[in-house]
Amino acid sequence: MLRSREDIRAPDLPKDGLWVGEDPGRMDSLLAAGPVLVHFIDYSQLNCVRTLPYLKGWRERYGPLGLTVVGIQAPRFPFGADPETAVPAIEELGIEYPVLIDGEMKMWKDYGCEGWPSLFLWGRGGALKWFQFGEGEYRSTEDAIREAVAPEDELPERMEPVRETDVEGVEVIAPSSELIPGGEGPWTVAEHGDSFEVEYEAGGVYLTASGSGKLAIGLDGERIGEVTVDGPGLYPIVPEGRHAGHRLLVEIEGEPEIWTIAFSPAIAD
Repeated sequence: MLRSREDIRAPDLPKDGLWVGEDPGRMDSLLAAGPVLVHFIDYSQLNCVRTLPYLKGWRERYGPLGLTVVGIQAPRFPFGADPETAVPAIEELGIEYPVLIDGEMKMWKDYGCEGWPSLFLWGRGGALKWFQFGEGEYRSTEDAIREAVAPEDELPERMEPVRETDVEGVEVIAPSSELIPGGEGPWTVAEHGDSFEVEYEAGGVYLTASGSGKLAIGLDGERIGEVTVDGPGLYPIVPEGRHAGHRLLVEIEGEPEIWTIAFSPAIAD
C-alpha cells in the first residue's frame, strides 16, 4: 500500500506546548537532521497502548541512525486533557521519547487524524513517507522507517513481533467491537446501576475507567477477580487467551466511571 505524499508539509510543533520529557524543538530542525515519526495516542485507549512496544523498539534501533520519535497525547476522553492526570499516566507507560499534551486537539486537527492511534513518518526534509490510522501494519511501518533512515547495509535487524497475533501469515480472529456501556457518556452507578453484563468474543478484555472504586469480575458464571479503579486509565479485567466467546459480568462498588469496554484480538485454538 502506497502511503507517500510529496505535497504535504509537516505541521510545526507548538512553541509553548506542555511536554512530558524534553521539548524536541521545531519540526523543521528535526527534519533537517533526519526522519521524524509522529505518534498520536490516548494513554487510556487499548489500541494505542498495544502499539507502544513497537514505537519504543523502533526508537532504540533507528534513533542512532537519525530517527526522531515524537508522541502526541490526543485525548479521546475528557480526563485525557488534564495534565495532572495525563503526565503521570504517560510517565507510567515508560515512554522515553517526548510526548506533547494536545489537550485542545490542535495537532490532531492539523494532521487530519482519523482514529487512535494515528502515525505519520516524515522523511528528512519533510516529505510524508508513511501514515497509519489504527493499530497494525507494524512490518510495513518498519520497512518505511528503514527506507527513510539509511541504506540496507547499515541497518539493524528488524524487530521480532511482540505478540503472536502480529506474526505475518498467522490467522487472527477479529474480536467483538468496542462497547460504550453508558451510551454517550460513562457508565456510573448513579445513572445506570451497580452492574452490567455483556457477551463477547475475543482474547482479553480491558476497561477504560476513571474515578475510584472496585469492580468484581465474573466470567461465564464464575468470579475471576477484582479490579481497583484508582484514577483515569486502562484496566485489564480478563487475561489474554485464545479467541473464545464468553459472558462478562461487572459488579461495581464506589464511584468509578466506565467509559469503554475493549477487546483484544487473538488466534483460535
